[in-house]
Amino acid sequence: MSIKQSELILNPDGSIYHLNLRPEHIATNIIFVGDQDRVDKISKHFDSIEFTTQKREFKTTTGTYKNKQFTVISTGIGPDNIDIVLNELDALVNIDLKTRKPKEILTSLNIVRIGTSGSLHNDIPVDSFVIGSHGLDLNGLLHSYQIDAISNTEIEDAFVKHTNWSAKKSYPIVIENSKELENRLKSDKTHQGITATAGGFYGPQGRILRLALQDNELNHKIDSFSFNQHRITNLEMETSAIYGLSKLLGHKACSINAIIANRANGSFSENPGKVVADLIEYTLEKLIE
Repeated sequence: MSIKQSELILNPDGSIYHLNLRPEHIATNIIFVGDQDRVDKISKHFDSIEFTTQKREFKTTTGTYKNKQFTVISTGIGPDNIDIVLNELDALVNIDLKTRKPKEILTSLNIVRIGTSGSLHNDIPVDSFVIGSHGLDLNGLLHSYQIDAISNTEIEDAFVKHTNWSAKKSYPIVIENSKELENRLKSDKTHQGITATAGGFYGPQGRILRLALQDNELNHKIDSFSFNQHRITNLEMETSAIYGLSKLLGHKACSINAIIANRANGSFSENPGKVVADLIEYTLEKLIE
């Protein structure tokens, strides 16, 4: 059966609806960033640029870095945007857009997120790099999909018990990264741990301005959690969605974050731009090894 036009939406030029891309526009090695301005900060290192476009917050550039082709895409902020980006990227490589049918031979993408994040522990200082060994979904996006086969129920149940998780919230989901990509990215410069993914920046991450929180102690419960040597190292808004959807769709994914804030001691990087620039160069070099 062909996928209906209302479900797989294409623009008049045949490009996928939100990303404004056609299959020939992307590489199989993908780098995600949140901020559209960060796309240029990565592509300026490319030896050549083959394609670039932008629609809404989704900016894409494809080019070559030291004989390897990469596509850099800005996803914007939050798991809802990741739902759009990953489903549309998968459609570009695994659905025939003319017949609207899934292909018999599927393509697996390599997806690395270069992001910024806040550390939850004193021993992970600002200006360091953290690789998410797992994504912890605190936002509920992945409950829209059939995730039982890919989630880690042991860690999930231990986390729920430790935090006395409210039954009014969606049940947390834990998804592992691609160990193949993690092994390429890690070094003595990186820390590893669970990356928690919240559905917002303020209340969902325990920040208080004028609104009271459902659980004032949640951040402490998160940073004090430990299970079989797994601890939650940092908090952001995209990783669990990337890991979950990638696993379900057959892609490899890993998230690496520049730590620009330390929530444990209240510090903030004196030069966050340099930390991100260093992480970009570090990641590109690791991905061509």
